[in-house]
Amino acid sequence: MRFSVVEIGYDQRQVDSCLDELAIRLSRLAVRAEGAAGVASEWDEIRQEAAWLSGLLQRLDLGDAATTRRTGDAVRREAADILAQARFELDEAREEARQVRERAYAEAVQARRDVEAALHARRRREARVDEILREVTADQVPVDTPTAAAGVPGSRVGVGGVDAGAEPPSGRR
Repeated sequence: MRFSVVEIGYDQRQVDSCLDELAIRLSRLAVRAEGAAGVASEWDEIRQEAAWLSGLLQRLDLGDAATTRRTGDAVRREAADILAQARFELDEAREEARQVRERAYAEAVQARRDVEAALHARRRREARVDEILREVTADQVPVDTPTAAAGVPGSRVGVGGVDAGAEPPSGRR
């Protein structure tokens, strides 16, 4: 991020625009992180429902114990598959959230370095300007030195000019 240097500091619109863009990016990252956290609670609900269904099958008396056992085993396998899939997706979501956090942090660190470098450069230029201004001396111009205004016809400025002894214009005495 580079900012245009203006008379005093940096272009405020560019800095504000940069900060607005960073705020938008951080908001998006926060939403994605919240979404990843929400996924975990959804999988917990699925796990609880699967456990409840498994318990329900065990409590039901379907008459044939072997059929009930096979059905229970199939439900447990399905629940285990759902649980495994949920864990896999949760791990993926956590990894994505970690990567998003790392990118956001890296971008924030880089933005801070850019701003600090720009401020450092500005301070160096400011110090150089101060140094130059300290070297400049303002010499007093002697009172009897003619100036550029003394050569202007009709001017009363200067010493011994054409109109040095002239009368002031009428109405001005």
